[in-house]
Amino acid sequence: MPYWLQFIVQAVFSYFSTVAFGICINLPRRALVWCGIAGMLGWQVYWVLFNLGSGRMMANLFGALAVGIVGSILARYKRMPVIIFNIPGLVPLVPGGTAYRAVRNLVLGNISQAVTQSISVIMVAGAIAVGFMFAQILADITRKRSSVPIWLSRH
Repeated sequence: MPYWLQFIVQAVFSYFSTVAFGICINLPRRALVWCGIAGMLGWQVYWVLFNLGSGRMMANLFGALAVGIVGSILARYKRMPVIIFNIPGLVPLVPGGTAYRAVRNLVLGNISQAVTQSISVIMVAGAIAVGFMFAQILADITRKRSSVPIWLSRH
């Protein structure tokens, strides 16, 4: 399959998986399309970096960073909480298959494979957390600061 067609297939399926998860957790309708875009962009960053030879952890870190940045931008644009865009946007990056294989190998008695895959899941989860942390730091740095102190502003 040509690379450009793989790119489109990955984009479509990541978009729909994110929107489907958003529907499952009962997100507002006006956020569903944008959540799908956040998830799609995060997955595309992961997929491109992984196919260019970047490691799984680095690709997940930058994918989560992309989801976090896009989520912050969309939250400001749509005037909605960031978590509405970040949590569904994270769904394509979650290493569910690896976690399943780790538990399966544990049950089957393949302890060494289970430990190896469990460590991989933990490292991917850590990379995702670090990516979100960097996105939050960038959002805090770029946020416009008000000239009025917070304790004087009206809530």
